[in-house]
Amino acid sequence: MKALIVDDEQFCRDNLKLMIKEYCPAILQTETAADADEARNRVDNLKPDVLFLDVQMPRENGLDLLNSLGNHDMSVIFTTAHREYALDALKAQAIDYLEKPINIDELQTAVSKVESKGSNSLEKIRELINTSTNSASQERIAIPMREGYEIISFDEIIHLEASESYTMIYLQGEKKILSSKNIKVYEDKLSPMVFFRTHKSHIINMRDHLKGFNRVDGNSAVMSNGKFIPIARRKLQTFLDRISGM
Repeated sequence: MKALIVDDEQFCRDNLKLMIKEYCPAILQTETAADADEARNRVDNLKPDVLFLDVQMPRENGLDLLNSLGNHDMSVIFTTAHREYALDALKAQAIDYLEKPINIDELQTAVSKVESKGSNSLEKIRELINTSTNSASQERIAIPMREGYEIISFDEIIHLEASESYTMIYLQGEKKILSSKNIKVYEDKLSPMVFFRTHKSHIINMRDHLKGFNRVDGNSAVMSNGKFIPIARRKLQTFLDRISGM
């Protein structure tokens, strides 16, 4: 088999490539890519049987990359450092993931599954992801505040806005919470299958609360609470690709 590793951290790419060479003899050729743009070129040229895909990457995360690819036949194994993501639901749908630092036994098990089951079309994988993210709607997050914590489910969150070193979280029912953590903390913790960072100061819930897209007076996401959230120019195409995949 041929494999492609997509990860923005060079150490992670090099380490996983070394582990595959040492412990996964079924994979005879392994290439790497540092970002989504490089990965698209590698997929077209290599035509890999299995894609090891980092979930959380800057600019364009792993799920955005999948939505932008054509209907190639390959298996996908997600790699992630964050257990907060709704990846258990994906595993139930036969899409595997490996938690960083990657365990050798888990790597070998995931590759064996690919070897025995063969590849899926990306269209099928995207369908499975959509099914799995619907089942993940009850995932919750603890919001740290000065007084303590408030625990809320993902589907309650409409959008988040940076407020200096704090984050304002807008919820259903016209409720909002000021968190003592900055917005980067939430970008790392919230599932990229549900949320999307449109701008350096904004994260939106695309799955549950996106109601439209407006080009008047700049590009904006229209949310269920009536707010227009700006979309940075460099994020626009990825945002539109996410919409087209809905």
